[in-house]
Amino acid sequence: MAPVAAQKVTSKFIIDASQPAQDKIFDVSAFEKFLHDRIKVEGRVGNLGDSVVISQAGEGKIEVVAHIPFSGRYLKYLTKKYLKKQQLRDWLRVVSTSKGVYQLRFYNVVNDEAEDDEE
Repeated sequence: MAPVAAQKVTSKFIIDASQPAQDKIFDVSAFEKFLHDRIKVEGRVGNLGDSVVISQAGEGKIEVVAHIPFSGRYLKYLTKKYLKKQQLRDWLRVVSTSKGVYQLRFYNVVNDEAEDDEE
């Protein structure tokens, strides 16, 4: 039998941090560098090569194009890890808006004062 060639898998993920970036609390370029430093390929950090390409796409958006099997959950995990490191985890959350698109959103904080007045 002839060896079966591995299929080329290309997946594209977008992390949309435009909302917190406009409020000047999220540094997109530092997050891009964090991803460059942390994404593992074949179990090794700093092994991106041509298989994973990270770039900024537009205002506050980061695009990750992977030519290998790549998990969106892993990207979400790394994003949460970065938010924790920057002490932004209390204000921001990572939400999947559609397939391959993750968005950083502020938690909806409702004023408790209105509830206290009723008592």
